[in-house]
Amino acid sequence: MSLVQTQDLTKVYGAGDMAVTALDRVNIRVAAGEFVAVMGPSGCGKSTLLHLIGGLDRPTTGKVWIENVSLGELNDDKLTALRRRKIGFVFQFFNLIPVLDATENAALPLMLDGTNSAQARARAREWLTRVGLEKRLTNRPDQLSGGQQQRVAIARALAAEPALVLADEPTGNLDTRAADEIAGLLRQVSDEWGRAVVMVTHDPRIAAYADRIVFIKDGKAVDETKLKQDGSDNAALVTGRMHALAE
Repeated sequence: MSLVQTQDLTKVYGAGDMAVTALDRVNIRVAAGEFVAVMGPSGCGKSTLLHLIGGLDRPTTGKVWIENVSLGELNDDKLTALRRRKIGFVFQFFNLIPVLDATENAALPLMLDGTNSAQARARAREWLTRVGLEKRLTNRPDQLSGGQQQRVAIARALAAEPALVLADEPTGNLDTRAADEIAGLLRQVSDEWGRAVVMVTHDPRIAAYADRIVFIKDGKAVDETKLKQDGSDNAALVTGRMHALAE
């Protein structure tokens, strides 16, 4: 049974002659614990797909299910509750609050959902330790490197124990070494902690960490590639598929 399923997912912006179809009848499934990368040219609909799966935007037509719950049937309050409890979000620019330290940033979603401060901070410290920041619990974002800030963001995404993590270009603002570390951490999120991960990326090297890649072109899902379990030559495989689809 799929953790995530979309059916003919379509998003159109504007109307009439000004209408732009960002996503066109996309059907995908993601299993529990699976790591899926979404790739394609700039403007092809990758981030739109992620936003619709995460309930950050509503489709023009089509459906999204998370754990057999249809997002389209939820009112705004119930959709907000589902996002906080079932989905963790990781973005390119971290979205940390500058005046809060790492623990406070990671605990914030739990506190917004009604968890008391002591419990929220304890859970935040647990996840910060898991992602390798046990010595940075009281550091503010300006006292952390870019890779460390993204680790805080991943701990924040995991603090509510979600089944699904959505990552939109999570390595796009990092150097090569930090990018590989974050991609490896997302692999760990899937392998060791059993969360499904759906990651948008433009980088074949980062996509190679996934189990499977969905390629988007002109708003359509045009291809899927299952990657080798041992990781050998996956980056070359992804690059080759990207070149073939671009022709």
